[in-house]
Amino acid sequence: MLIAHRIALDPNNVQATYLARAAGVARFAYNWALAEWNRQYAARQADAAWPQPSQLSLRRQLNAIKRAQFPWMLEVTKCAPQIAIIQLGQAFNNFFAGRARHPKFRRKGKHDRFSISNDQFRVAGKRLRIPILGWLRMREALRFTGHLVSATISRQAGRWYASITVDTPDVSLPPAENQGAVGVDLGVSTLATLSTGETFTGPKPLRTLLDRLRCLSRALSRKVKGSNNRARAKAKLAKLHARIGNLRRDALHQLTSDLTRRYHTIGIEDLNVRGMLGNRRLSRAIADMGFYELRRQLEYKAAWRGGQVVVADRWYPSSKTCSACGHVLETLALGQRSWSCPGCATEHDRDVNAAMNLRNLAVSSTVTACGGEGSGPVPCTGRNRPRRSRNPTARQL
Repeated sequence: MLIAHRIALDPNNVQATYLARAAGVARFAYNWALAEWNRQYAARQADAAWPQPSQLSLRRQLNAIKRAQFPWMLEVTKCAPQIAIIQLGQAFNNFFAGRARHPKFRRKGKHDRFSISNDQFRVAGKRLRIPILGWLRMREALRFTGHLVSATISRQAGRWYASITVDTPDVSLPPAENQGAVGVDLGVSTLATLSTGETFTGPKPLRTLLDRLRCLSRALSRKVKGSNNRARAKAKLAKLHARIGNLRRDALHQLTSDLTRRYHTIGIEDLNVRGMLGNRRLSRAIADMGFYELRRQLEYKAAWRGGQVVVADRWYPSSKTCSACGHVLETLALGQRSWSCPGCATEHDRDVNAAMNLRNLAVSSTVTACGGEGSGPVPCTGRNRPRRSRNPTARQL
């Protein structure tokens, strides 16, 4: 199992200068290789005698000329330019396979990172050793034990981080308390509503700090490009963006750790987040919640504790189905937060009822009528299959 641990670094001025130089070398090598790849690819389209560009040929080409044309590249670890070109080759593989767009050039201040192979760095306690530079102090020790795979040094809002990938056979976490199954309904006003009636209100960091964000953005736009005042204003804005992301990430980690520690089986919806972001009225609030990140954390943390996450079908009518008798409403407006079942006259809270249906689906998909394990949730079919609405937000929340 490959696990990456991101740890903050504490470099001095000399070490920070080396890290910035290594990131610049990696960025230059990536952009040089991308320009050369485009040139060779265009030449091959015009003349079939030209060889097909590849990351291996570009690495050899750079090694042959860097000592004469780019001698400053020798001042940092050799892994910085070499792995950058390997990453470009992976980006082109994803592009030709249809999984990503065409690679773009990296920018200074936005793509400040470089990677090191496992034979070029060491970790000892709260220290990280990098070639040429030596030992770097880390804010915490590596949490996982196993074979070191790689390390990526990056800068975000003026702070340096090391993301260390470890190949570990097992993650030593205690199993879930197994308080049963739980359904989790995600929303905008409330981040998560459980089938037990518990609610978790997200911190909504973007909404909370939006006024400050606008103020710093306006201040940055008034500064002269290339001036020191603009650089300071840009650093302030970057720190605020980093704070917003850290607040959101911390809240999601606390919620997902609590759920996976308590429950063995968790039922959630397969939300169409990209479609939901098309709603111009709710797109900011939806993006501020981090639905995809919450699902990602639930899945890998549940696997660490021996649990499982059951994802309901995207068109499963969790909000419109009565959790008591199974009656399905024809329509349910997005603003209607409670409703009464016409079949059994049960009063339902919209979010709690959806969470209870997700819990029932998770239980039925993992245990069959004979008590054995099932094959997973089955998409709803027949009359109970909801009609597809043109409003992606109305059918998801």
